[in-house]
Amino acid sequence: MTELAERIRSGDARALARAATLVENRNPRADALLTELFPHTGSATIVGVTGTPGAGKSTLVDQMTAAWRRDGKTVGVIAVDPTSPYTGGALLGDRIRMQRHHADPGVFIRSMATRGAMGGLARATTDMAVLFDAAGLDVVLVETVGVGQDEVEVARLADVTVVVLTPGLGDDVQAIKAGIMEIADIFAINKADLPGAAKLEREIRNHLSMSKRDDCWTPPVQLTVAHEGGGIGELLAAVAAYAQGRARKAQSGVLWRGRLREMLRDRLLERMPAAELDRAAEEVAERRRDPYTVVEEMLGRIFEKESGAS
Repeated sequence: MTELAERIRSGDARALARAATLVENRNPRADALLTELFPHTGSATIVGVTGTPGAGKSTLVDQMTAAWRRDGKTVGVIAVDPTSPYTGGALLGDRIRMQRHHADPGVFIRSMATRGAMGGLARATTDMAVLFDAAGLDVVLVETVGVGQDEVEVARLADVTVVVLTPGLGDDVQAIKAGIMEIADIFAINKADLPGAAKLEREIRNHLSMSKRDDCWTPPVQLTVAHEGGGIGELLAAVAAYAQGRARKAQSGVLWRGRLREMLRDRLLERMPAAELDRAAEEVAERRRDPYTVVEEMLGRIFEKESGAS
């Protein structure tokens, strides 16, 4: 192994931070590093935390991290924040919210901007999770941006997906069941001390009674009050029960099929010059060309170039 890979495997936090920067910046060196490290992955439990805006996901992640640390587990946190469509920047607020873990060598926190990626995750999130797994962290927590119903990409990454909801959603389950409801392995009703928590729990359970999963798992509904640490132990027990069960292991091929699809899409886009893509977009917008022919030609040029290089 290269020196950087060896340092990451030995638990060197600075080496891990350096590698994380390579991954997030899509540096060509990152692929070679991840290729080296991948055989050493598979031990970490990857937990996705998603849900509606304002549900308290960050506070919940903070409390989950603290609870796992009390159990002696090491934790990596990947917190994905939205990118401004105007400035291109992002407020990486989770580093502020999780300051109490700053000096803990058993916790590694990385905030990432989406950089325009859809589905609540950054394009490099999967690679970052692989990196954290290879570094020997016991748990990798992935918190999505909180954009609403379309945050389903995390289910293709996580071993366990926790969907966080809060009382007072208006039309409650009916308003959200077409999106993130279907990807939940566990439901967490956060801010359960607010009025309406019992009603929301009943609606979730009614929804679950009318739906079936291929793995025969019925997602539990856990009540939490994250700012007080209430219900965190029960939530972690539910995560452990699902992670250790047969259900998720049986889906590992399904998960990687989705991940490979995303990787293929990203790699193809990276091989397409931005100027050429912009020019083609203008031609299609002006109806001088159709998008179907343009895409086929682009793919043809990419494959021709790759075969010529080999």
